[in-house]
Amino acid sequence: MAQAQPRVSRDDLEAKFRALQGDIQHKVDDRKQPLVAGAVVGGILLLLVFFVLGKRSGKKRTTLVEIRRV
Repeated sequence: MAQAQPRVSRDDLEAKFRALQGDIQHKVDDRKQPLVAGAVVGGILLLLVFFVLGKRSGKKRTTLVEIRRV
């Protein structure tokens, strides 16, 4: 016949969940720093692109008025 399985206690479940949470937290911490650095670099590049496009657009639309005395 089948042997009786020992009952799973609350402490067993808690230990397994803590181990799983620790593994997941470690993986998240390892990947967080490169992602934040990449986001900062991407944001700076995006700002530079908008600045250059705005500066170029401003030069195209600017009218130069010259006043001369007769």
